[in-house]
Order: sequence, then structure tokens, then C-alpha cells
Amino acid sequence: MTERAESLETLLRQALAPIEPPAELQARVEERLASLVDAAAGELDALEMAAMRDPRNWVRPAVATVVGSGAAVGLVLLRTQRKRDKRRAASKNPLDLAGRTIRDLADEVAHLVEAARRR
Repeated sequence: MTERAESLETLLRQALAPIEPPAELQARVEERLASLVDAAAGELDALEMAAMRDPRNWVRPAVATVVGSGAAVGLVLLRTQRKRDKRRAASKNPLDLAGRTIRDLADEVAHLVEAARRR
């Protein structure tokens, strides 16, 4: 019975081993999130303030804001996650790692804001 349990445990370990997604998948997701951010920014740029007096015209800007914000958050998290191994290797303790992660998040947000300003 113990041999059978060990065999089952070995099979479970193999089946539940973490798998890294292909690099191309991360690039495609990042590209799509960036295009959503661009599309939302374009929609908000085309907004005419005079038309906003009518509440029926609030739907498109609201959707653009929600979609753009969600895509921007996803993009920042994806780019920050990509650098996690480098941060772990460079950090001395968990507090240092947390500080480095927060700095990376802030840097990515700043890059995204700067890219939006250039458009």
C-alpha cells in the first residue's frame, strides 16, 4: 500500500508541477493590453465636452475609462511580474524585496503615463 501511495504522490507532483507560459504568450498579452489602453485613450481624446451634458452620452466614456484603466493595471502588473526573478536575486530580505517591487510598480506606472502623454 505504501508503494502505491508513493506512486500516486509522484504522479501528483508531476501533474501539478508549475509550467512557465511561452514567452510569445506574454508578448501577445502585453501587446493586446497596450492596444486596449491606446484605444481607450483615443476614445477619451475624441470626447466632446459639450456633448457630455446629455447623460445618454456618458456610456462610451465610462466604458473607455473602465477598460483603459483595467488594461493599464494589467499591463503594469505583467511588466512588473516579468522582473520578479531579478528583484529576488538583488534583494537582501523580504522587506527589501517589497520595496524593490513597489519601486518597479511605480516605474511602470510612470512609463505608462509618459507614453500616454506622448500620444
